Amino acid sequence: MAYLAPIHRPSGVRHAIQISFLAPDSDDLIVAKANRLEIWSANPQQPSQLSLQHSKTIYGKVTILRKLRPATSQTDHLFVATDRYHYFTLSWDASGKELKTEKSYVDVAEKAGRDSQTGDRACIDPSNRFMTLECYEGVVNILPIAHAGKGKRKAADNEVGELRDPVPVRIPELFVRSTTFVHKRVTGPRLAAPELAILYEESTGKLRLKVRELEYQPSLRPQEEPPTAELEKGRDAQGEIELGASHLISLPAPMYGLLIVGETSIAYADEWEYRITDRQPLDEATVFVAWCAIDSQRYAIADDYGKFYLLFIHQNSEGEYAGHQLDVLGTTSRASTLVYLDAGRIFVGSHQGDSQIIQISERSLEVVQTFPNLAPILDFTIMDMGNRSADAPVNEFSSGQARLVTGSGAYTDGSLRSIRSGVGLEDVGAIGDMGAPVTQIFSLKSKADIDFVDTLIVSFVSQTRIFKFEADGDVEEVQRFGAFDLGQVTLYAGNLAGGRCVQVTSSHVLVTQSDQGDSSDRWNSPGEEDSITAVAAEQDTIILSLGGATLIVLDVSGSNIKQQAQRHFSAKEQVSCISLSASIPNTCIAGFWQESKVAFLSLTDLTPIASTSVADEADSQTVPRSLAIAQILPDQPPTLFIGLADGNVVTYTIESAANPFVARKSIILGTQQANFALLPRSAQGLQNVFATCEHPSLIYGQDGRMVYSAVTASNAQAICSFDCEAFPGAIAIATEDEGLKLAMVDEERTTHVQTLQVGQTVRRIAYSPELKAFGLGTIARRLEAGREEVQSFFKLVDEVAFQELHSFALKQDELVECVIRCQLDDGTGTGETAERFVLGTAYLDDAAAGTATRGRLLVLEVTESRQLRSVTEVSLRGACRCVGIVRGRIVAALVKTVVVYALEYQSADSSPILVKKAAYRTATAPIDLAITGSTIAVTDLMKSLSLVEYKPGLRGAPDTLVEVGRHFETLWGTAVAPVVENTYLVSDAEGNLVVLQRDPDGFSEEERRRLRIVSEISLGEMVNRIRPITLTPSVNALVVPRAFVATVEGGVYVFCLIAPGSQDLLIRLQSLLIAHISSPGHVPFEHFRGFRNGVRDSSEEGPVRFVDGEVVEAFLDAGLLVQESVCKELGRGVEEVRGLVEGLRRVR
Repeated sequence: MAYLAPIHRPSGVRHAIQISFLAPDSDDLIVAKANRLEIWSANPQQPSQLSLQHSKTIYGKVTILRKLRPATSQTDHLFVATDRYHYFTLSWDASGKELKTEKSYVDVAEKAGRDSQTGDRACIDPSNRFMTLECYEGVVNILPIAHAGKGKRKAADNEVGELRDPVPVRIPELFVRSTTFVHKRVTGPRLAAPELAILYEESTGKLRLKVRELEYQPSLRPQEEPPTAELEKGRDAQGEIELGASHLISLPAPMYGLLIVGETSIAYADEWEYRITDRQPLDEATVFVAWCAIDSQRYAIADDYGKFYLLFIHQNSEGEYAGHQLDVLGTTSRASTLVYLDAGRIFVGSHQGDSQIIQISERSLEVVQTFPNLAPILDFTIMDMGNRSADAPVNEFSSGQARLVTGSGAYTDGSLRSIRSGVGLEDVGAIGDMGAPVTQIFSLKSKADIDFVDTLIVSFVSQTRIFKFEADGDVEEVQRFGAFDLGQVTLYAGNLAGGRCVQVTSSHVLVTQSDQGDSSDRWNSPGEEDSITAVAAEQDTIILSLGGATLIVLDVSGSNIKQQAQRHFSAKEQVSCISLSASIPNTCIAGFWQESKVAFLSLTDLTPIASTSVADEADSQTVPRSLAIAQILPDQPPTLFIGLADGNVVTYTIESAANPFVARKSIILGTQQANFALLPRSAQGLQNVFATCEHPSLIYGQDGRMVYSAVTASNAQAICSFDCEAFPGAIAIATEDEGLKLAMVDEERTTHVQTLQVGQTVRRIAYSPELKAFGLGTIARRLEAGREEVQSFFKLVDEVAFQELHSFALKQDELVECVIRCQLDDGTGTGETAERFVLGTAYLDDAAAGTATRGRLLVLEVTESRQLRSVTEVSLRGACRCVGIVRGRIVAALVKTVVVYALEYQSADSSPILVKKAAYRTATAPIDLAITGSTIAVTDLMKSLSLVEYKPGLRGAPDTLVEVGRHFETLWGTAVAPVVENTYLVSDAEGNLVVLQRDPDGFSEEERRRLRIVSEISLGEMVNRIRPITLTPSVNALVVPRAFVATVEGGVYVFCLIAPGSQDLLIRLQSLLIAHISSPGHVPFEHFRGFRNGVRDSSEEGPVRFVDGEVVEAFLDAGLLVQESVCKELGRGVEEVRGLVEGLRRVR
């Protein structure tokens, strides 16, 4: 049985609308992201931006949003249509703060109809009497909007403005590109019949414009016969319509008529005969994709290349159309939808890039807000910078730098996105820019009798500043704090007993009363050359490092500072860092520059108690640069953290001062040293460790293990705990870009995304831990003189800095199809292997016409200077869709064929060649490969999955590929991955996920060969890539993660197998929650998640042996009565079930 939960929900925007939804006077933006509705409203703190007010999952992918305003409602209603042909209207329940279903419509799907090839459309006529729905070719559904009439046809007051039942009407126009209702003149007491303009393509490829009159006859006996509607009367527009026409814009009074927007021109058709009377060519040909009205004369239009235009309609003295003007304002993300907000602000909803809010002005625009978007995810790889230490392999919970790196967006919106599950920081206060880099920050109590800290010491390179906080949160910078020397850098500051405070600078140690201007005692360094370079303190003990050559222990418990111990180190043994901890009394820890040594020293005489070298054998020059000891786990020994100069963090378990180096583990947090700050976690003395570096991490204990989580604190310079009265439990953090601020640390991990703009489509990604680099297959597109030019590259990118190291250009009209990294024979004859990148390419059809070459297979190496160099290549007769490695040989999936190649050297000095060893013919075209051992899983374009076994030839016999398993149903496959032995997860083009299993011990050959379905579900999003993961689960784990799934809509999911003992519990819990929690529109869960494709429809049965993680996690958000009812039927306690669900949530 399987379990699926979202890591990152779909973020691509295809539909949006602005309505007054939350309140009568509000302007709310409703955004549809796959099966999710989001409501955004003006941000009170930043009026030019929007903030998220509500988010809700819909049981179906949203295809249409429209505004309705019933006469009895003070707010607008939202009409929603889904891809499963469910329609409903929603309103906002202000008291319950949730969506309310006003009306749900019967499915009007025609089982024999063909889906609209150009997308679902809905139009509302200008008189607000009718709405049309176009979901099938040649069918228009007419939905009357109730209005106040006369006599028997008069609608009840509470029905005015409501939609009535649809009436299907057939039209002969099939391939429709655009439709709109035409604005009509009012010439008498009665409104003119609505007219629907239809821009369609004939079978000959020629474009036509047809304007049809809507004739609607309501039923006099609604209970006995339905109303009727016709679109028989129609007129053809006169004049030539260009082949690239894509949009119709109906002009309002007093201009009237239609604008026909094309690729090379914009034409105007008059209102009388729909004759094209004006056609103005564009300065440059383009493809328009979205538009919205700003007012009656101005329209915003966006094209496929990210250009943003303003279309202005000129009027004559009578207000009629007199021409138009098109101006380029700037560049945005490629728009899927445009929504005009107010005051020149426009929402650019994008599916291929980040959505934006732009402010338009005269001939220019400015982006004022950006909404990150991962869609479409074309490929991704799993990267864990902490899994390179051979002595301590880590799991998915242990490294805060474990991440998914996705190739997202398309063309100029293409980017790399780094997705990490980490801990967020919520800002609660800001002091502002400090004007100089901050070196350290410390928190103090200004008086001995207060319970909270109230003073922040901020140290710079050459000075110190003091900030005092009041109980209400007000902050003031003070010029004096006791006898502190503010003209020097502060290396340490802290409270002592009796209301005293201590300050350590580079030249002295000073003890003072915080409320007095005189110091009670002062210790000075022996000389100018013996300056204090490092300090560690714990209670009344302070240890100083003088230039790394001398360590001095001071006792500040009494009225005078006493020197407790001193030791001088030779030039061959210099100190690099020091630390103290109450967990190991009478002991300090020191790191040394030489031999990468860390030693535990006695505080009595600073003699060594125990020592070790912390460097890996491969790099003996690594230097410890920071140290910390923390109590991470309850009832466990403390942990020693060592930050190395190369970005590694090494940890040891301290069993005792004599045996402190136990259970060594290592992860990588960056390329530079990590500095540690201890944050109190509980009254039991537990602590968290905040590591500041290129990729800040919070290290904490959870479920008996130590967890590294990424933190949203980029560019952090210094941090400390700041538990003040106004902000209990806060931390103070100094960053390069935001200055000094206070923040609260989230209690649980969430998903965080970082972006690196590439400006090209990142079609394929391969990650090499050995080379510490990514290999990217990219596609660049540009428009030159009205002609689209495409160029493909393979780029080498550094893993940390995401900096391009080298770019390898492919041939003209050649596109990258697949990229992998692998180990291949290095040609030395010793059997050693070397890291290589393997590329598969395809030529555009026009470029390959008349030639036998349709693609190439290339092998590239990375030189010592980190440059790409071709090792060998072979021309192919088919496009190479995907590649893999089986038994050290390259598997290439071509059109209708899977081929195995061997990299062979004819001699030690010759260049290698690729030699064909075996081939297997597929049913149609292979789409993806998954290889385990000698078994190759091939997902086919139409014929689902087949398993092929590679058998090397013996005694001179040729190698063979033998089919050993097949799924015999029709499935338009898109991706495949092994999830456990003989079990595969397969996705199809219609958004389904299927788990297939092979029984190698079946009673017959046919049974052993047949792949059977063990689980299936409709995800509702097309999956582009599945990556398997191998983990060691904990003993009591309910589910075991086995794969990550990435979709076209920008969603990332974790696929898990349910532990045998938990299967019945989770299935019953899902069933009970479905019965107690209804979705907007009252759409059945089974219809949403039931498997469905062109051959088989299981929407009545629902998912098979599949648990939807979102449904299960909804238990935590349900009311107490619902929780109690569910648990009663489940036979479990509320707290027990809540704990189980919280554990499931932590999986993602």
